[in-house]
Amino acid sequence: MEKLFGTDGIRGVPWKYPFTVDFIRKIGSAASLVLSNCKGAHPYPVALIGMDSRASGRSIKKALIEGLSAHNFKILDLGIISTPAVAYLVKREKADFGIVISASHNPPEFNGIKFFSRHGLKLSEAIEAKIEKLLLSGSGLPFKTSGLDIHKKDYSADYEDFIKSTLPRGFSLKGLKIVLDCANGAAYKIAPRIFRDLGADLKVIGDRPDGKNINLGCGALHTDKMSSAAARAGAFCGISLDGDADRCIFSDEKGVVLDGDNLMAMGAAYLLEKGRLTNRKVALTFMSNYGLIKYLETLGVKTTQVPVGDKNVTDAMEKADLKIGGESSGHIIFREFAPTGDGILTALQILAAARDLDRPLSWFKNRWKRFPQHLEALKVAHKPPLHAVRGFSDKVSKFEKQLKGNGRIFIRYSGTEPLLRILVEGESQVKIKDIAEDLLSHYKKHSGGLL
Repeated sequence: MEKLFGTDGIRGVPWKYPFTVDFIRKIGSAASLVLSNCKGAHPYPVALIGMDSRASGRSIKKALIEGLSAHNFKILDLGIISTPAVAYLVKREKADFGIVISASHNPPEFNGIKFFSRHGLKLSEAIEAKIEKLLLSGSGLPFKTSGLDIHKKDYSADYEDFIKSTLPRGFSLKGLKIVLDCANGAAYKIAPRIFRDLGADLKVIGDRPDGKNINLGCGALHTDKMSSAAARAGAFCGISLDGDADRCIFSDEKGVVLDGDNLMAMGAAYLLEKGRLTNRKVALTFMSNYGLIKYLETLGVKTTQVPVGDKNVTDAMEKADLKIGGESSGHIIFREFAPTGDGILTALQILAAARDLDRPLSWFKNRWKRFPQHLEALKVAHKPPLHAVRGFSDKVSKFEKQLKGNGRIFIRYSGTEPLLRILVEGESQVKIKDIAEDLLSHYKKHSGGLL
């Protein structure tokens, strides 16, 4: 069966398949059929819908609502709002499900559709498969363009109150100079308001969305403006959100960037010190730096590693009752407070730890040593199982023995692109580069699956 859902919802380019108006209507209709089976607290089915600042969002929202309304859904239109805010509100409002129209950190020409269950969690693969089966069955899915039950709601104050409620009593950012980059995205209003309400001396960039500039030269994937502004201003730190504000990246007072691995190292160590790290264990993805794993080992903290995607991290945390997990990309989940990644919440929890310990962020960054990494990416036409590529697994095993526990090899196909990724980590940059290039050459020669 064709795969529509990737690691984070359905992504595409409006108005090309699967983001044609007709198919978007079908997505809304199919989702309402599958997800309304969850009994809500209302006498009628309710769905929340929000979006980031992309120009295509309004038209996508209109088509989705037309599909949803065919099954008599009451729609609460939240307007421009962050992904984690929708995740929080769908559970609080006891809705059947929530939808976010966003392509997260992707450039403005893309867009996406993400779903949240009534528990505020991203959908399981089994539920996604049910929606896909309906969409690809060939049978007609109804929609209507009139008589739509839409109610515009502004829950921003409720979400702000929730975020502040996660902070220690009396917490303040008074006296802290902070540079905040909102990526011209969903949190361009609410994030500065929260930080200023907490007393921060704030310089804001990336807070002028025009529908076409989300994530362009700003945000969590483009941190140069944020980090250089923080260094110039003599700020305590800089913070970059991404387009839908479910991730964040920091810089320290010197303008040195701290990614999700740095935030995980800091957050895990702090929770351990405070006795809040259940089972002395955290969840990471296979892309997390090997140096982070070794550092956590020195603290007596174990790790469980899962495929890339914050949904996979969340699942692992739920199963093992873990309090923190995350990705190097800046998706960090503080499960004490929220079941999904939230860039604003993460930023404030990190600042709360720094304030409590009275240390600059550069001190935390220097607590562990990052292993050199070498990443190769190869476009492929097909994705044959790696064990079926002649001699490939044997070669990987040989190199893993050479690394002798002081490095690792991680190889995977992308879940959203026609790519093979080979990541090698170790103590020697030259050695890991040679290993990655050797494995890439072997794959090219024996896979038969190149573009």
